Amino acid sequence: MMERRTQNENNPPENIPFNVEDSIFSSNLFLDGDGEVILTQTSDRLSWKSVESVLNGQDPSSCFGIELVSKSETTLRFSDIYSAEFIDWGLVHQAAFLGQSFEMYRFTIRGVQKSKTQPSVLVPSLYTFGLKDSQTCQMWVNRINDLLNRDAERPKNLLVFVNPKSGKGLGCKVWETVAPTFSQAKVKMKVTVTERAGQAIDMMSSITSRELSSYDGVVAVGGDGFFNEILNGLLLSRHKCSYPPSPTELNHPIENNGDGPVLDTNVDIRDPSDSGTGDDSCQTEAEDDEFSFPNEKFRFGLIPAGSTDAIVICTTGARDAMTSALQIILGKAVCLDIAQVVRWKKTSTSKDEPCVRYAASFAGYGFYGDVITESEKYRWMGPKRYDYAGTKVFLRHRSYEAEVAYLEVESEKKNIGPEKESTGGWTKGLWSLLKKSERVACRANCNICKTKAGHTSAKCPSLQPYSKDSRWLKSRGRFLSVGAAVISCRNEKAPDGLVADAHLSDGFLHLILIKECPHACYLCHLLQLAKKDGNPLDFEFVEHHKTPAFTFTSFGKESIWNVDGELFQAHQLSAQVFRGLINLFASGPEA
Repeated sequence: MMERRTQNENNPPENIPFNVEDSIFSSNLFLDGDGEVILTQTSDRLSWKSVESVLNGQDPSSCFGIELVSKSETTLRFSDIYSAEFIDWGLVHQAAFLGQSFEMYRFTIRGVQKSKTQPSVLVPSLYTFGLKDSQTCQMWVNRINDLLNRDAERPKNLLVFVNPKSGKGLGCKVWETVAPTFSQAKVKMKVTVTERAGQAIDMMSSITSRELSSYDGVVAVGGDGFFNEILNGLLLSRHKCSYPPSPTELNHPIENNGDGPVLDTNVDIRDPSDSGTGDDSCQTEAEDDEFSFPNEKFRFGLIPAGSTDAIVICTTGARDAMTSALQIILGKAVCLDIAQVVRWKKTSTSKDEPCVRYAASFAGYGFYGDVITESEKYRWMGPKRYDYAGTKVFLRHRSYEAEVAYLEVESEKKNIGPEKESTGGWTKGLWSLLKKSERVACRANCNICKTKAGHTSAKCPSLQPYSKDSRWLKSRGRFLSVGAAVISCRNEKAPDGLVADAHLSDGFLHLILIKECPHACYLCHLLQLAKKDGNPLDFEFVEHHKTPAFTFTSFGKESIWNVDGELFQAHQLSAQVFRGLINLFASGPEA
């Protein structure tokens, strides 16, 4: 055996003060299932080659075109390694076709690699190395773990909530599948399996700042609704901001531009990066206000076990529990916009009593609320209840009278040209093709999401102080649905989501108004939603507005709001988005 070190050979392996950034270290070891290799460590990776290939200058991985053993060189970045462990004396096998095995001391390295068929899916990998010298094995483990421990982005202590009733009732089973991986990565966990609805929001709203500060993040094992519980439990008491304007504050039309009345903008929304400390604060202060949001150090995690899992699909690119678990363990991070929904009146006869909810994916009224309401009657059906309830609601084809006001965005104003204003079919079709070609989907390391519009990521505000010519536009009529998407809301039934080019952290809501239309037209819209590369927004009865804020008032018979899958009754409400308000253990979907 041959070893080359940059450190003093006389130092005991367990006590070497590693200077790994400047060192290159290598040893001859045996790789289980392969044979003798030279393992080399540099500042950012491990690599190994078979000894035979080094001596002969050949690749012994194939013979007459038949692959026999692994490729002669393998590279594993430290950013993709999550565990190194000494496992004492045992058998190490050579390549299967040789059929030999030896007893020696062993250590394992666990890492992550991308699936060969699905680039967004991560799978764990395991490598077992062996050597007769236990000190050298232990030294490799110490070196690798020393480097992993230096990564401050990786969580060391997590608060975990498991919803046993999410989706098909497999929350506990999903957690049991991924929990060993967290243990292998030496992540400490405090796990709570909820026993009732609302337990998670109660626990998160009552947790002290001292205890919360001891965790690197909170992980939800469940669906989008369960994640919403934990999100609201934290933000309702710890996010200080001002309310968006109420609908009654925007009831002074000053002109009409063809799309609807333009409203007076004397009502100001304060920059959300400012903390509200007076009577206009959104929520009452917690007893201990040391821990607040935005908070760059604290992250949210979500391991999918729900019915649709749109948040996970949009933020990781895959509906896969192990992928989400590995991204959490490796300390991946992405900023996520959050919408604040403020109910001013519960019913038309109610007094003004502001009530706040936060949404990470979607808030919808009409069709979206009716489906959730109807599905509650059929919980025993599991996730299939949404298909059944959706069919019933579609056949009813109810529309609701409402008035929606939204803040105009300068970039969207520039996109309104004669082609878009025209009602001609061929010009609208041409405009749709042009708009589709301009779409920029949100992906890992997205340039749009990384741009903070001149503000630091620590504050991540969305709504900027408005200029004097900022305008609120109004739309009133009968709507089959009113929806506001924070993210694209991709899921298995809508592969591109509601809005294909929505981003995780661009500071905008996508307001989608579906006007009253014939049954067949609405069916065409829904079919386009279910189609890959469809155009669900390119219909005359569909309005799509990119905006940081909107208000809503219903008239006559009312539906109910669906906020991240949770029911929320409101006659009057307002909503605003906060750019990158929270950090999520995720990296964004791969291209």
